[in-house]
Order: sequence, then structure tokens, then C-alpha cells
Amino acid sequence: MELANASYARAPLWRRTNLWDWAYALLIVAAAAYTFGLYHNSMDVYEQGILAGSTLGLIALGWFWKSWRWYFPLSGAVALLAIPLYQHDLARGQQAFWLKYALSSQSAIMWMCTLFFLATGVYWAALLRRSEQLARMGGGLTWSAAVMGLAGLFVRWYESYLIAPDVGHIPVSNLYEVFVLFTLITALMYLYYEARFAARQAGALVLLVISASVAFILWYTFDRKAHEIQPLIPALQSWWMKIHVPANFVGYGAFSLAAMLGVGELLSLKGWLKDRLPSAEVLDEMMYKAISVGFLFFTIATILGAMWAADAWGGYWSWDPKETWALIVWLNYAAWLHIRLVKGWRGAPLAWWAVIGLLVTSFAFLGVNMFLSGLHSYGGL
Repeated sequence: MELANASYARAPLWRRTNLWDWAYALLIVAAAAYTFGLYHNSMDVYEQGILAGSTLGLIALGWFWKSWRWYFPLSGAVALLAIPLYQHDLARGQQAFWLKYALSSQSAIMWMCTLFFLATGVYWAALLRRSEQLARMGGGLTWSAAVMGLAGLFVRWYESYLIAPDVGHIPVSNLYEVFVLFTLITALMYLYYEARFAARQAGALVLLVISASVAFILWYTFDRKAHEIQPLIPALQSWWMKIHVPANFVGYGAFSLAAMLGVGELLSLKGWLKDRLPSAEVLDEMMYKAISVGFLFFTIATILGAMWAADAWGGYWSWDPKETWALIVWLNYAAWLHIRLVKGWRGAPLAWWAVIGLLVTSFAFLGVNMFLSGLHSYGGL
């Protein structure tokens, strides 16, 4: 089997694709062309470049991860069901039945929150009862939550333009929106590794960090009314935001995933839930893969952030608290990878390191906004 997989990986691209791959690619190209036809007059050359790059990236992701070929179009289809119901009137979000209870951005995101909570409970029931059927149900609920979450972000994007054309923006501009993005990225990365390593039992641990994020979203919504769409402040009115923020949160999601896998590895090594969780070796390998991907994207995000800073403030680096803590996060995981790859460390030390790394990452993500002030203070609670 391994020889067959290796031979498949070395085969030319055209031999590794099938009719469904090309049908998916055609769908993405058609959607991009339609978008360009509608909005090219409002797009500058950078935004046109982002559209082209996103098209290629989405095609590549669908070819690499087959589940993406149905997940992304389905999320888009759910969003497209909502858009005609608005009839160009944002107020219908609280009037039309399907918008109010299912398809408006806020309703879809609340469904996402509910489904993630349910998935967490089902995964834990599966773990404690050693039930493969319940584990599959947990996976299904997680996929459903991810569909509703992405559809909700798509609809929120549309809703921002219904307020006014100059208010419209991609929904990655405040803590509410990026927490939704964070839960989606973490869940999708877990679902990929769950399938790749046949490790459904790990969902009980990984969904805990997602549920914690969902709890924050709910608090932030009902206590601070953060779900209300606001115009972008001048500092965020930049095409850099469209690429810097998503890349950053791939890193945050991967590091959070790795931390929860580290918890699982530590439990397994101590003998707690050892016969229920995947083996320590499998969890260690999943943790390494997640940190590797997260480090790559966090590096890209840091470079993009420096370029954005140079464009906005005239300098690549200013030792702003957010920048300083981003560097601390980067150095932490660079050291983790160095120790594993060069020194050959495995097991409990690196698992503890990944868990502690989540605390460092959490402070860089949220703590800086809460306790420190600087050029990034516009992201505060």
C-alpha cells in the first residue's frame, strides 16, 4: 500500500486528477469569472490579484483534500439561498422566516455554535463508550457546523454591502469575525487530520478548544453586541487585511489543534484514556504535522503583516506589543520544530511544550488586545 501511495504521489498531475477534480476546478473558475464580471470596476489591481490567487488556491485545496470539493460549494450554495431572500433590504434579516431562523449571518453562526457544542458532547460520548458510530456522528456534526459557519461569513460579507457600499468588507476585521474564522479553521484542520490518521477519538479533545471559542463568541455577541456590522476604521481599509488575517488564523488554529493533541498524548502516556485515545505515536505525528503547517502560515502572515505595516505606517517593524508577541510565538514554534527535527525529541517534553505554546499563542491572539495598548489597539475588547 505504501509503495502504491508513493508511486501515486510521483505520478504527473494529470494522472492524479479525475473528472470530478476538473468539474470542481471548472466550478471555481466559473464562479471567479462571474465575480470578476460583476465587480471588476470596483476592484483595484491588488484585489484582482487576490481573486486570481484565491481561485488557484481553492482549486489546489480541492484537488489535495477531496472533502473540500463538496464542503466549499455546499457552504456557498447555502449562502446563495439566503441572498435572494434579502431583496436588497437588510431589515428582512429579522422579517423573512428562513433568514431570521436559519440563513442570515447571525442565525447561521448561531447554528454553527449549537452544532459545535453538540459535536463536542457526541465526541465525548463516543470516547467514553468506545462507539465508532457516535464518533462518526460527531464528525458529521462538526462538518455541519463548519458548513453553517462558512455560509454565515459569506452572508455577513453580503450584508455589510447592504448597509452601504463603502461599509462592505470581508468579514475578518474584528474579534467576533476572527473568532468565527478561528473555529472554522481549527475544525477543518482537525477533520482533515482525523480522516488522514483515522483518529476520530481525538475529536473529544480538539472540540474542547473549539467549544471554548464558541463560548466566547456567544458572550461577545450577547454581552457586547459584537455581531453588529460596523464600518472599517481607516487602519483596516486595506487589501492587505484580506490576506494577512486568514494566514494568521491558519497558524492560530493549527497551534491550538496541536496543543489539544498534546493533551491527548500526555493522557495516553500517563495511561489515562490510553485504551480510548489514538496511540501516543499517532497523536505525536498529528501534532508535528499541525505545528509544521501552522508555522508555515504564521511565517507568511508575519511577513505580510510587516509589509502591511510598511505600507500603512512607513516601517516594517515598530516593536508594537502585537508585533512583539507575534515574534515570540514564531520563535517558540521555530524552536519546537528545531528540537524535534534536529535533536530528535519526541513524546512528553514536546507535548508539554505544545500545550504551553497555546498559552503563549492565546496571549498573542487575545491577551495583547485586552491588556496592552499600541498600534493594534483597534482590535480590543
